[in-house]
Amino acid sequence: MSIVQEIQRPIAAEMLLFEERFKAAMKSSTPLLDKITHYIVKRKGKQLRPMFVFLSAKAMGGVREETYTAANLIELLHTATLVHDDVVDDANYRRGFFSLNALWKNKIAVLVGDFLLSKGLLLSVEQGQFELLRIVSNAVKEMSEGELLQIEKTRNLNLDEAVYYEIIKGKTASLISACCEAGAHSATEDKGKIALMKEFGMLTGIAFQIKDDLFDYGDAEGIGKPTGIDIKEKKVTLPLIHAINNADAATRRKIIRTIKKHSEDPKCVAEVLEFVIKSGSLAYAHARMIEYRDRALEVLHRIPDSESRKKLELLVNYTVDRKK
Repeated sequence: MSIVQEIQRPIAAEMLLFEERFKAAMKSSTPLLDKITHYIVKRKGKQLRPMFVFLSAKAMGGVREETYTAANLIELLHTATLVHDDVVDDANYRRGFFSLNALWKNKIAVLVGDFLLSKGLLLSVEQGQFELLRIVSNAVKEMSEGELLQIEKTRNLNLDEAVYYEIIKGKTASLISACCEAGAHSATEDKGKIALMKEFGMLTGIAFQIKDDLFDYGDAEGIGKPTGIDIKEKKVTLPLIHAINNADAATRRKIIRTIKKHSEDPKCVAEVLEFVIKSGSLAYAHARMIEYRDRALEVLHRIPDSESRKKLELLVNYTVDRKK
């Protein structure tokens, strides 16, 4: 049994029913749209976000009809943002498969993203789940703000660690936080418990993003060869920020100039990768990741022990131990 299957064990039946409902929610009478949404469903990822929703609900009292609505809404809006991200990034692949924009071009991909967004909104409105709609819509707003802040700071290669955390709280952690908050909201009216799960999700999401940062550099534990994709895209990651901020003035100027002017040159990217790896900044970023993981677990331990809480602990550890 894989670790993901082990995490899903107490919610296996709920996840199967969710998948059926998610497919149904994506159905359309427009043949082209139906063909594209079928392509999306067949190439879904590990579905970590619905797992956060269902486990949070079970930990707070149990899965209800509202929990399925929450999981569907989260996954519809998340999928919409991924489709739009691929258009913005001009990406041709998603999880090893061709992206929608690569197969059907940008205009169709944007319209499909809009369709998924509207289906999620309609789902919550039709069921009168307005608090759920508020939770998830706020996450989408924060994701957009986080991405725009990253674009703004990337232009100037802003290397402020506080700004970095502001960016990732929006672009990554806000959605995982919304998963946990929405799952808890579907199971309890206790505002204190809902707030705890929201905080737990935020801290977990930050650890999740730092792990993604580390993937760009590889490590000794099997992540693989460094890719340098973030450097090519001039994205400010935690290892890069720490390495530059702790370099001497001349080296700092040289690295910033290289990233700004030569990020398309594989040799220059390799030089920046080597600089970061030799700086000890991967160990620093790893330590910060573990710090956020531990803070997330501390918050989680404020709720009563249960099988679902144990699986949430396992899921948090999985986010920092995963190999891809």
